[in-house]
Amino acid sequence: MKTKILYPSIAAALLALSGCQIAPVYDKPAAPVPGQFPADGAGAKTAAATGWRAFFQNPELQEVIAQAVANNRDLKVAALRIEEARAIYNVQRADQLPTVNATAGGISSQQLLRGQQFKSTVYQVGLGLTAFELDFFGRVKNLSDSALAQFFATEEARSSMQIALVGEVAKAWLSERALAEQMQIAARTLKARESSYGLVKQRFDAGVANALELRQSETLVQSARVSALVLKRQHAQSVNALGLLVGNGAKLPEQKATLSAQSITADIGAGLPSDLLANRPDIRAAEQRLRANQANIAAARAAFFPRISLTALIGLASPQLSDLFDNPTRTWTFAPQLVLPIFDGGRNSANLDLAKVRANIAVADYEKAIQVAFREVADALEARATLVEEINAQEAVRNAQAARLELAQARYKNGVANYLDVLDAERDLYSAEQQLLQTRLLKLTNAVDLYRSLGGGLKETSAQ
Repeated sequence: MKTKILYPSIAAALLALSGCQIAPVYDKPAAPVPGQFPADGAGAKTAAATGWRAFFQNPELQEVIAQAVANNRDLKVAALRIEEARAIYNVQRADQLPTVNATAGGISSQQLLRGQQFKSTVYQVGLGLTAFELDFFGRVKNLSDSALAQFFATEEARSSMQIALVGEVAKAWLSERALAEQMQIAARTLKARESSYGLVKQRFDAGVANALELRQSETLVQSARVSALVLKRQHAQSVNALGLLVGNGAKLPEQKATLSAQSITADIGAGLPSDLLANRPDIRAAEQRLRANQANIAAARAAFFPRISLTALIGLASPQLSDLFDNPTRTWTFAPQLVLPIFDGGRNSANLDLAKVRANIAVADYEKAIQVAFREVADALEARATLVEEINAQEAVRNAQAARLELAQARYKNGVANYLDVLDAERDLYSAEQQLLQTRLLKLTNAVDLYRSLGGGLKETSAQ
Protein backbone atom coordinates (compact mmCIF):
# COMPACT_ATOMS: atom_id res chain seq x y z
CA MET A 1 0.00 0.00 0.00
CA LYS A 2 2.84 2.36 0.65
CA THR A 3 4.06 1.94 -2.91
CA LYS A 4 0.63 2.72 -4.27
CA ILE A 5 0.41 5.90 -2.19
CA LEU A 6 3.99 6.99 -2.89
CA TYR A 7 3.74 7.74 -6.61
CA PRO A 8 0.55 9.82 -6.37
CA SER A 9 2.21 11.78 -3.58
CA ILE A 10 5.25 12.45 -5.71
CA ALA A 11 3.05 13.44 -8.63
CA ALA A 12 1.09 15.83 -6.44
CA ALA A 13 4.31 17.37 -5.16
CA LEU A 14 5.62 17.84 -8.70
CA LEU A 15 2.36 19.47 -9.77
CA ALA A 16 2.56 21.82 -6.82
CA LEU A 17 6.10 22.76 -7.68
CA SER A 18 5.20 23.31 -11.32
CA GLY A 19 2.96 26.18 -10.24
CA CYS A 20 5.91 27.96 -8.63
CA GLN A 21 7.54 29.12 -11.86
CA ILE A 22 9.02 32.58 -11.62
CA ALA A 23 7.77 34.56 -14.58
CA PRO A 24 9.27 38.01 -15.31
CA VAL A 25 6.96 40.96 -14.75
CA TYR A 26 7.41 43.18 -17.79
CA ASP A 27 6.92 46.82 -16.91
CA LYS A 28 7.18 48.97 -20.03
CA PRO A 29 8.76 52.34 -19.19
CA ALA A 30 6.83 55.48 -20.07
CA ALA A 31 8.09 57.43 -23.08
CA PRO A 32 10.33 60.24 -21.71
CA VAL A 33 9.26 62.78 -24.35
CA PRO A 34 6.44 65.34 -24.71
CA GLY A 35 3.11 64.22 -26.10
CA GLN A 36 3.36 66.50 -29.15
CA PHE A 37 6.11 67.52 -31.55
CA PRO A 38 7.14 71.20 -31.31
CA ALA A 39 6.45 71.85 -35.01
CA ASP A 40 3.46 70.99 -37.17
CA GLY A 41 3.62 67.33 -38.17
CA ALA A 42 0.51 67.19 -40.35
CA GLY A 43 0.63 65.29 -43.61
CA ALA A 44 -1.47 63.15 -45.90
CA LYS A 45 0.77 60.06 -45.72
CA THR A 46 2.49 58.08 -43.01
CA ALA A 47 6.12 57.18 -43.51
CA ALA A 48 5.88 53.59 -42.26
CA ALA A 49 3.10 52.78 -44.75
CA THR A 50 4.78 54.55 -47.69
CA GLY A 51 7.13 52.32 -49.65
CA TRP A 52 10.43 53.78 -50.74
CA ARG A 53 9.50 53.41 -54.42
CA ALA A 54 6.50 55.67 -53.79
CA PHE A 55 8.57 58.17 -51.81
CA PHE A 56 11.57 58.29 -54.18
CA GLN A 57 9.88 58.55 -57.57
CA ASN A 58 13.01 59.03 -59.69
CA PRO A 59 13.71 55.76 -61.60
CA GLU A 60 17.48 56.24 -61.40
CA LEU A 61 17.37 56.60 -57.61
CA GLN A 62 15.01 53.62 -57.31
CA GLU A 63 17.48 51.45 -59.22
CA VAL A 64 20.37 52.52 -56.99
CA ILE A 65 18.38 51.84 -53.80
CA ALA A 66 17.29 48.41 -55.07
CA GLN A 67 20.91 47.48 -55.77
CA ALA A 68 21.96 48.66 -52.30
CA VAL A 69 19.25 46.62 -50.54
CA ALA A 70 20.33 43.56 -52.50
CA ASN A 71 24.11 43.95 -52.26
CA ASN A 72 25.14 46.12 -49.31
CA ARG A 73 27.57 44.13 -47.13
CA ASP A 74 26.52 45.68 -43.82
CA LEU A 75 22.93 44.66 -44.52
CA LYS A 76 24.07 41.14 -45.39
CA VAL A 77 25.97 40.91 -42.09
CA ALA A 78 22.82 42.09 -40.26
CA ALA A 79 20.82 39.33 -41.96
CA LEU A 80 23.44 36.76 -40.93
CA ARG A 81 23.23 38.08 -37.36
CA ILE A 82 19.57 37.07 -37.43
CA GLU A 83 20.55 33.52 -38.36
CA GLU A 84 23.12 33.55 -35.58
CA ALA A 85 20.54 34.70 -33.02
CA ARG A 86 18.06 32.07 -34.27
CA ALA A 87 20.67 29.33 -33.78
CA ILE A 88 21.44 30.58 -30.25
CA TYR A 89 17.73 30.53 -29.42
CA ASN A 90 17.33 26.99 -30.78
CA VAL A 91 20.27 25.83 -28.65
CA GLN A 92 18.78 27.44 -25.55
CA ARG A 93 15.28 26.10 -26.27
CA ALA A 94 16.68 22.57 -26.62
CA ASP A 95 17.48 22.62 -22.89
CA GLN A 96 13.72 22.45 -22.21
CA LEU A 97 13.52 19.02 -23.85
CA PRO A 98 15.15 15.78 -22.66
CA THR A 99 18.24 14.55 -24.44
CA VAL A 100 18.10 10.84 -25.30
CA ASN A 101 21.28 9.11 -26.42
CA ALA A 102 22.02 5.62 -27.65
CA THR A 103 24.81 4.08 -25.62
CA ALA A 104 27.05 1.06 -26.09
CA GLY A 105 30.05 -0.03 -24.09
CA GLY A 106 31.84 -2.70 -22.17
CA ILE A 107 33.37 -2.92 -18.71
CA SER A 108 36.16 -5.32 -17.79
CA SER A 109 37.28 -5.62 -14.19
CA GLN A 110 39.73 -7.77 -12.25
CA GLN A 111 39.94 -8.37 -8.49
CA LEU A 112 42.53 -10.17 -6.41
CA LEU A 113 40.92 -11.87 -3.40
CA ARG A 114 42.86 -14.30 -1.13
CA GLY A 115 45.39 -14.96 -3.83
CA GLN A 116 42.80 -15.66 -6.48
CA GLN A 117 42.01 -13.49 -9.44
CA PHE A 118 38.43 -12.84 -10.42
CA LYS A 119 37.71 -11.37 -13.82
CA SER A 120 34.40 -10.09 -15.09
CA THR A 121 33.27 -8.51 -18.34
CA VAL A 122 29.92 -6.89 -19.07
CA TYR A 123 28.74 -5.51 -22.42
CA GLN A 124 25.82 -3.07 -22.53
CA VAL A 125 23.63 -1.30 -25.08
CA GLY A 126 20.67 0.94 -24.41
CA LEU A 127 18.99 4.32 -24.39
CA GLY A 128 19.92 6.93 -21.83
CA LEU A 129 18.44 10.16 -20.50
CA THR A 130 21.18 12.40 -19.13
CA ALA A 131 20.66 15.02 -16.42
CA PHE A 132 17.35 16.39 -17.69
CA GLU A 133 16.33 19.31 -15.50
CA LEU A 134 12.72 19.49 -14.37
CA ASP A 135 12.17 23.20 -14.82
CA PHE A 136 9.75 23.74 -11.92
CA PHE A 137 10.88 27.31 -11.25
CA GLY A 138 11.27 28.46 -14.85
CA ARG A 139 15.04 28.92 -14.93
CA VAL A 140 15.48 27.15 -18.28
CA LYS A 141 12.29 28.66 -19.73
CA ASN A 142 13.31 32.19 -18.81
CA LEU A 143 16.73 31.68 -20.38
CA SER A 144 14.97 30.48 -23.50
CA ASP A 145 12.64 33.50 -23.44
CA SER A 146 15.68 35.77 -23.09
CA ALA A 147 17.29 34.18 -26.15
CA LEU A 148 14.02 34.58 -28.07
CA ALA A 149 13.83 38.28 -27.19
CA GLN A 150 17.44 38.71 -28.33
CA PHE A 151 16.50 37.04 -31.60
CA PHE A 152 13.61 39.47 -32.08
CA ALA A 153 15.94 42.36 -31.24
CA THR A 154 18.36 41.19 -33.92
CA GLU A 155 15.54 41.08 -36.48
CA GLU A 156 14.55 44.63 -35.56
CA ALA A 157 18.19 45.74 -35.79
CA ARG A 158 18.32 44.41 -39.34
CA SER A 159 15.16 46.35 -40.21
CA SER A 160 16.63 49.49 -38.64
CA MET A 161 19.79 49.05 -40.70
CA GLN A 162 17.77 48.78 -43.91
CA ILE A 163 15.92 52.00 -43.10
CA ALA A 164 19.22 53.74 -42.43
CA LEU A 165 20.70 52.28 -45.63
CA VAL A 166 17.84 53.50 -47.81
CA GLY A 167 18.15 56.98 -46.31
CA GLU A 168 21.94 57.10 -46.66
CA VAL A 169 21.83 55.89 -50.26
CA ALA A 170 19.24 58.53 -51.13
CA LYS A 171 21.27 61.29 -49.47
CA ALA A 172 24.50 60.10 -51.11
CA TRP A 173 22.75 60.05 -54.50
CA LEU A 174 21.37 63.55 -53.96
CA SER A 175 24.80 64.76 -52.89
CA GLU A 176 26.33 63.29 -56.05
CA ARG A 177 23.67 64.98 -58.16
CA ALA A 178 24.30 68.29 -56.35
CA LEU A 179 28.04 68.07 -57.01
CA ALA A 180 27.37 67.24 -60.66
CA GLU A 181 25.20 70.35 -60.94
CA GLN A 182 27.81 72.40 -59.10
CA MET A 183 30.32 71.25 -61.69
CA GLN A 184 28.01 72.55 -64.41
CA ILE A 185 27.73 75.91 -62.64
CA ALA A 186 31.51 76.05 -62.25
CA ALA A 187 32.05 75.19 -65.92
CA ARG A 188 29.51 77.82 -66.98
CA THR A 189 31.13 80.37 -64.69
CA LEU A 190 34.59 79.54 -66.02
CA LYS A 191 33.40 80.01 -69.59
CA ALA A 192 31.76 83.34 -68.73
CA ARG A 193 34.90 84.59 -66.96
CA GLU A 194 37.11 83.52 -69.85
CA SER A 195 34.81 85.51 -72.14
CA SER A 196 35.04 88.47 -69.79
CA TYR A 197 38.80 88.11 -69.68
CA GLY A 198 38.89 88.23 -73.50
CA LEU A 199 36.94 91.50 -73.43
CA VAL A 200 39.26 93.02 -70.84
CA LYS A 201 42.27 91.86 -72.85
CA GLN A 202 40.91 93.61 -75.94
CA ARG A 203 40.38 96.79 -73.95
CA PHE A 204 43.87 96.48 -72.50
CA ASP A 205 45.40 96.04 -75.94
CA ALA A 206 43.48 99.10 -77.09
CA GLY A 207 44.81 101.07 -74.13
CA VAL A 208 41.38 101.51 -72.53
CA ALA A 209 41.84 99.09 -69.61
CA ASN A 210 44.82 99.06 -67.30
CA ALA A 211 47.05 96.15 -66.22
CA LEU A 212 45.34 95.88 -62.83
CA GLU A 213 41.97 95.20 -64.44
CA LEU A 214 43.58 92.59 -66.69
CA ARG A 215 45.18 90.78 -63.74
CA GLN A 216 41.95 90.93 -61.74
CA SER A 217 40.07 89.30 -64.60
CA GLU A 218 42.80 86.67 -64.97
CA THR A 219 42.57 85.94 -61.23
CA LEU A 220 38.84 85.32 -61.57
CA VAL A 221 39.47 82.91 -64.44
CA GLN A 222 42.04 80.92 -62.50
CA SER A 223 39.93 80.80 -59.33
CA ALA A 224 37.00 79.49 -61.38
CA ARG A 225 39.29 76.82 -62.87
CA VAL A 226 40.43 75.80 -59.35
CA SER A 227 36.81 75.57 -58.18
CA ALA A 228 35.97 73.37 -61.16
CA LEU A 229 38.87 71.01 -60.39
CA VAL A 230 37.96 70.81 -56.69
CA LEU A 231 34.36 69.98 -57.55
CA LYS A 232 35.52 67.35 -60.03
CA ARG A 233 37.53 65.65 -57.27
CA GLN A 234 34.66 65.87 -54.79
CA HIS A 235 32.25 64.46 -57.34
CA ALA A 236 34.50 61.47 -58.03
CA GLN A 237 34.75 60.80 -54.30
CA SER A 238 30.97 61.05 -53.91
CA VAL A 239 30.54 58.46 -56.67
CA ASN A 240 32.93 56.15 -54.81
CA ALA A 241 31.01 56.65 -51.56
CA LEU A 242 27.75 55.84 -53.31
CA GLY A 243 29.31 52.74 -54.86
CA LEU A 244 30.40 51.53 -51.41
CA LEU A 245 26.83 51.86 -50.13
CA VAL A 246 25.44 50.05 -53.15
CA GLY A 247 28.04 47.33 -52.65
CA ASN A 248 27.68 45.48 -55.95
CA GLY A 249 31.25 46.13 -57.04
CA ALA A 250 30.03 47.13 -60.50
CA LYS A 251 29.81 50.49 -62.19
CA LEU A 252 26.84 52.54 -61.12
CA PRO A 253 24.15 53.21 -63.71
CA GLU A 254 24.58 56.48 -65.55
CA GLN A 255 22.89 59.32 -63.73
CA LYS A 256 21.19 62.00 -65.83
CA ALA A 257 18.67 63.56 -63.44
CA THR A 258 19.46 67.02 -62.10
CA LEU A 259 18.98 68.05 -58.51
CA SER A 260 16.71 70.94 -59.46
CA ALA A 261 14.29 68.51 -61.14
CA GLN A 262 13.83 66.31 -58.06
CA SER A 263 10.43 66.29 -56.43
CA ILE A 264 10.72 64.08 -53.37
CA THR A 265 7.45 64.32 -51.52
CA ALA A 266 7.49 66.11 -48.20
CA ASP A 267 3.81 65.48 -47.45
CA ILE A 268 4.56 63.01 -44.67
CA GLY A 269 2.59 63.11 -41.44
CA ALA A 270 4.57 62.77 -38.20
CA GLY A 271 1.64 61.73 -36.03
CA LEU A 272 2.32 61.59 -32.29
CA PRO A 273 5.60 60.76 -30.53
CA SER A 274 3.95 57.59 -29.22
CA ASP A 275 3.66 56.37 -32.83
CA LEU A 276 7.44 56.14 -32.98
CA LEU A 277 7.35 53.21 -30.55
CA ALA A 278 5.53 51.13 -33.18
CA ASN A 279 7.16 52.52 -36.32
CA ARG A 280 10.85 52.68 -35.39
CA PRO A 281 12.65 49.29 -35.47
CA ASP A 282 15.51 50.62 -33.34
CA ILE A 283 13.04 51.41 -30.53
CA ARG A 284 11.41 48.00 -30.89
CA ALA A 285 14.87 46.39 -30.76
CA ALA A 286 15.68 48.28 -27.54
CA GLU A 287 12.39 47.07 -26.05
CA GLN A 288 13.19 43.46 -26.95
CA ARG A 289 16.59 43.78 -25.28
CA LEU A 290 14.77 45.10 -22.22
CA ARG A 291 12.50 42.05 -22.23
CA ALA A 292 15.53 39.76 -22.54
CA ASN A 293 17.22 41.32 -19.53
CA GLN A 294 14.06 41.09 -17.42
CA ALA A 295 13.82 37.39 -18.31
CA ASN A 296 17.41 37.01 -17.16
CA ILE A 297 16.40 38.47 -13.78
CA ALA A 298 13.74 35.77 -13.41
CA ALA A 299 16.27 33.09 -14.36
CA ALA A 300 18.74 34.44 -11.80
CA ARG A 301 16.05 34.35 -9.11
CA ALA A 302 15.18 30.76 -10.00
CA ALA A 303 18.78 29.76 -9.27
CA PHE A 304 18.04 30.22 -5.54
CA PHE A 305 15.49 27.40 -5.59
CA PRO A 306 16.06 23.63 -5.69
CA ARG A 307 17.07 22.09 -8.98
CA ILE A 308 15.80 18.61 -9.85
CA SER A 309 17.40 16.57 -12.63
CA LEU A 310 16.75 13.09 -13.94
CA THR A 311 19.19 10.53 -15.30
CA ALA A 312 17.90 7.20 -16.59
CA LEU A 313 19.17 4.27 -18.63
CA ILE A 314 17.38 1.25 -20.04
CA GLY A 315 19.06 -1.42 -22.12
CA LEU A 316 20.57 -4.87 -22.47
CA ALA A 317 23.63 -6.42 -20.79
CA SER A 318 25.56 -9.67 -21.23
CA PRO A 319 28.95 -11.06 -20.16
CA GLN A 320 29.48 -12.27 -23.73
CA LEU A 321 29.38 -9.94 -26.68
CA SER A 322 27.89 -12.71 -28.84
CA ASP A 323 24.98 -13.13 -26.42
CA LEU A 324 24.24 -9.41 -26.13
CA PHE A 325 21.18 -9.64 -28.38
CA ASP A 326 20.49 -13.41 -28.25
CA ASN A 327 20.28 -14.04 -24.52
CA PRO A 328 20.66 -10.67 -22.79
CA THR A 329 19.79 -9.43 -19.36
CA ARG A 330 17.50 -6.45 -19.30
CA THR A 331 18.79 -3.59 -17.12
CA TRP A 332 17.59 -0.16 -16.14
CA THR A 333 18.68 2.60 -13.85
CA PHE A 334 16.78 5.65 -12.64
CA ALA A 335 18.69 8.35 -10.76
CA PRO A 336 16.77 11.53 -9.83
CA GLN A 337 18.83 14.23 -8.16
CA LEU A 338 17.80 17.20 -6.05
CA VAL A 339 20.27 20.06 -5.59
CA LEU A 340 19.48 22.77 -3.05
CA PRO A 341 21.83 25.77 -2.95
CA ILE A 342 23.17 26.32 0.56
CA PHE A 343 26.51 28.08 0.17
CA ASP A 344 27.96 29.29 -3.12
CA GLY A 345 30.15 32.17 -1.99
CA GLY A 346 27.53 34.72 -3.07
CA ARG A 347 27.58 33.62 -6.72
CA ASN A 348 23.80 33.49 -7.11
CA SER A 349 23.35 36.86 -5.40
CA ALA A 350 26.00 38.42 -7.61
CA ASN A 351 24.36 36.97 -10.74
CA LEU A 352 21.01 38.41 -9.65
CA ASP A 353 22.57 41.84 -9.01
CA LEU A 354 24.26 41.67 -12.41
CA ALA A 355 20.95 40.84 -14.13
CA LYS A 356 19.24 43.75 -12.39
CA VAL A 357 21.97 46.21 -13.38
CA ARG A 358 21.84 45.06 -17.00
CA ALA A 359 18.06 45.46 -16.96
CA ASN A 360 18.44 49.03 -15.69
CA ILE A 361 20.95 49.70 -18.46
CA ALA A 362 18.45 48.31 -20.97
CA VAL A 363 15.77 50.66 -19.60
CA ALA A 364 18.10 53.65 -20.05
CA ASP A 365 18.98 52.53 -23.59
CA TYR A 366 15.29 52.14 -24.42
CA GLU A 367 14.46 55.61 -23.12
CA LYS A 368 17.42 57.11 -24.97
CA ALA A 369 16.31 55.46 -28.23
CA ILE A 370 12.92 57.17 -27.83
CA GLN A 371 14.52 60.54 -27.08
CA VAL A 372 16.87 60.31 -30.07
CA ALA A 373 13.95 59.42 -32.36
CA PHE A 374 11.92 62.34 -30.99
CA ARG A 375 14.75 64.78 -31.61
CA GLU A 376 15.36 63.53 -35.16
CA VAL A 377 11.71 63.98 -36.07
CA ALA A 378 11.47 67.35 -34.32
CA ASP A 379 14.57 68.67 -36.12
CA ALA A 380 13.26 67.50 -39.49
CA LEU A 381 9.87 69.12 -38.89
CA GLU A 382 11.43 72.42 -37.83
CA ALA A 383 13.56 72.47 -40.98
CA ARG A 384 10.62 71.55 -43.20
CA ALA A 385 8.70 74.56 -41.92
CA THR A 386 11.32 77.08 -43.12
CA LEU A 387 13.23 75.54 -46.03
CA VAL A 388 10.64 76.43 -48.69
CA GLU A 389 10.85 80.08 -47.67
CA GLU A 390 14.66 79.87 -47.61
CA ILE A 391 14.70 78.56 -51.18
CA ASN A 392 12.39 81.35 -52.36
CA ALA A 393 14.56 83.96 -50.66
CA GLN A 394 17.74 82.44 -52.07
CA GLU A 395 16.26 82.41 -55.59
CA ALA A 396 15.49 86.10 -55.19
CA VAL A 397 19.09 86.73 -54.13
CA ARG A 398 20.40 84.80 -57.14
CA ASN A 399 18.15 86.71 -59.56
CA ALA A 400 19.18 90.03 -58.04
CA GLN A 401 22.86 89.13 -58.32
CA ALA A 402 22.42 88.13 -61.97
CA ALA A 403 20.74 91.47 -62.73
CA ARG A 404 23.48 93.29 -60.85
CA LEU A 405 26.16 91.55 -62.94
CA GLU A 406 24.45 92.50 -66.20
CA LEU A 407 24.23 96.11 -65.05
CA ALA A 408 27.85 96.18 -63.89
CA GLN A 409 29.07 94.72 -67.19
CA ALA A 410 27.04 97.24 -69.18
CA ARG A 411 28.37 100.15 -67.12
CA TYR A 412 31.91 98.85 -67.53
CA LYS A 413 31.59 98.54 -71.31
CA ASN A 414 30.29 102.11 -71.48
CA GLY A 415 33.11 103.33 -69.28
CA VAL A 416 30.82 104.48 -66.48
CA ALA A 417 32.11 102.03 -63.82
CA ASN A 418 35.46 100.37 -63.15
CA TYR A 419 36.14 96.65 -63.41
CA LEU A 420 36.03 96.17 -59.63
CA ASP A 421 32.22 96.41 -59.77
CA VAL A 422 32.13 93.61 -62.36
CA LEU A 423 34.58 91.56 -60.30
CA ASP A 424 32.45 91.78 -57.15
CA ALA A 425 29.24 91.04 -59.07
CA GLU A 426 30.69 87.89 -60.67
CA ARG A 427 31.91 86.58 -57.31
CA ASP A 428 28.61 87.26 -55.59
CA LEU A 429 26.59 85.65 -58.39
CA TYR A 430 28.68 82.47 -58.26
CA SER A 431 28.30 82.33 -54.49
CA ALA A 432 24.52 82.88 -54.73
CA GLU A 433 24.13 80.09 -57.31
CA GLN A 434 26.10 77.66 -55.16
CA GLN A 435 24.13 78.65 -52.04
CA LEU A 436 20.82 78.17 -53.85
CA LEU A 437 21.88 74.68 -54.91
CA GLN A 438 22.93 73.81 -51.34
CA THR A 439 19.58 75.02 -50.00
CA ARG A 440 17.72 72.85 -52.50
CA LEU A 441 19.88 69.90 -51.49
CA LEU A 442 19.14 70.62 -47.83
CA LYS A 443 15.39 70.63 -48.51
CA LEU A 444 15.58 67.24 -50.26
CA THR A 445 17.81 65.65 -47.64
CA ASN A 446 15.53 67.00 -44.92
CA ALA A 447 12.60 65.19 -46.55
CA VAL A 448 14.71 62.02 -46.56
CA ASP A 449 15.63 62.51 -42.89
CA LEU A 450 11.98 62.98 -41.92
CA TYR A 451 10.97 59.88 -43.88
CA ARG A 452 13.72 57.80 -42.25
CA SER A 453 13.20 59.14 -38.72
CA LEU A 454 9.50 58.22 -38.90
CA GLY A 455 10.31 54.62 -39.82
CA GLY A 456 10.00 54.85 -43.61
CA GLY A 457 12.21 52.86 -45.94
CA LEU A 458 11.55 49.31 -44.77
CA LYS A 459 8.83 48.57 -47.31
CA GLU A 460 9.43 48.68 -51.04
CA THR A 461 5.84 49.33 -52.02
CA SER A 462 3.18 51.29 -50.18
CA ALA A 463 0.61 49.57 -48.01
CA GLN A 464 -2.81 49.35 -49.63
